[in-house]
Amino acid sequence: MPTPNLFKKAMAAGQAQIGLWSAFPSPYITELLAGSGYDWIMLDTEHSPNDVPQVLQQLQAVEAALQPRPTSAVVRPAWNDPVLIKRYLDIGAQTILIPFVQNADEARAAVQAMRYAPQGIRGMGGSMRASNFGRDLQYVDDADKELCLLVQVETAQALDQIEAIAAVDGVDGIFIGPADLSASMGYPGQPRHPVVNAAIDNAITRIRAAGKAPGILMVDEARARECLALGAQFVAVSMDLILLRSAADAVAAKFKDSSGQVVQTAY
Repeated sequence: MPTPNLFKKAMAAGQAQIGLWSAFPSPYITELLAGSGYDWIMLDTEHSPNDVPQVLQQLQAVEAALQPRPTSAVVRPAWNDPVLIKRYLDIGAQTILIPFVQNADEARAAVQAMRYAPQGIRGMGGSMRASNFGRDLQYVDDADKELCLLVQVETAQALDQIEAIAAVDGVDGIFIGPADLSASMGYPGQPRHPVVNAAIDNAITRIRAAGKAPGILMVDEARARECLALGAQFVAVSMDLILLRSAADAVAAKFKDSSGQVVQTAY
């Protein structure tokens, strides 16, 4: 049988899942982070120099980490590409976050890429890691039960399509991308602009009302808690690059003159 997807089960039960966004393409760092106690860790390949071989090692690192609680891996391919999706599924990714989904047709395409024929177009691999190299004879029949599809809405146009996207069978959650959303709304580089905040609040409420789990990346603690209170279910509350950069800048600033400043992030 496929490995149980704890992230998917928690979302189906309505439980909030606190996550960490990871852009370092390093299994060593991934193992360290996965032992921190987050419910999930997002392994990014869209905006980081990451690819299938590194993600394979990162998935292994998440499983190897000594954890105070189980941490689930979420993989973001660089695009809504069935070839990329197939490759990440075959190496054992169970939860996939697809960027820049604009409408129901694109959401359906992602679902198709996640499923074997006749329900979808995922290619059949005989001895891939996801099926324990072919030892799991039930994998093909039962894989869908443990796979989780998250789609990312990150433009004003996509927000208009939330209900249609949520109605697509096979979409488990809808993730709001604040940075691209702010740019599409005319506020590039201002993901915390009041107009953007209002749009995000409305989106979270609508996603929940449509019966799907809302998610977001929000590293500002107060704002992350607001999103959770509104009903966001999977919230990344920090990013590994920001954690390292902030800590490194803060230590350096202690030994500089008074002009040394720590860079802040607007998420």
